[in-house]
Amino acid sequence: MQSPEKFENNTINLGRQEIPASQISELLRLHHSPLVRGLFLGVGCLALILGVLGIFLPILPTTPFVLLAATCFARGSERFHTKLMTNRYTGPIILEWRLYRSVTYKTKRLAYIMTALSFSISILIVPEMWQKIMLSAIACILAFCLSRLPVRASDSSNASSL
Repeated sequence: MQSPEKFENNTINLGRQEIPASQISELLRLHHSPLVRGLFLGVGCLALILGVLGIFLPILPTTPFVLLAATCFARGSERFHTKLMTNRYTGPIILEWRLYRSVTYKTKRLAYIMTALSFSISILIVPEMWQKIMLSAIACILAFCLSRLPVRASDSSNASSL
């Protein structure tokens, strides 16, 4: 397990940005109680499992569960937090949200595409018309929620200033 001090001299490549690892370690705030850390770790693992299931199940969202897992791991386990934050798929998205409270245009576009694809397949599969209407309504609500996410332009000047 690496301590935050070991992160200080390193940088982590997240997409096109080089992020100082010290910024990631600053997000880590372990709880002082081992019992509470264990609870955070358990909730984080459950949230991550639900997030992975959300990749395959159209009604279950992936991103909120992965963000919840990152938050829980930041309070419960340095090892799991570091693994999640340095993952090439989840790390950049989580870090973007935690540092800037926004998503990149590429991430938002991918969310729209995956939502449309998964809901379209589900609508084709279900037999009843009321189910098709319900799925269409949920897809519209989800698209509206996605449209409300703030987008931060990712330019090279921001990456060099970090």
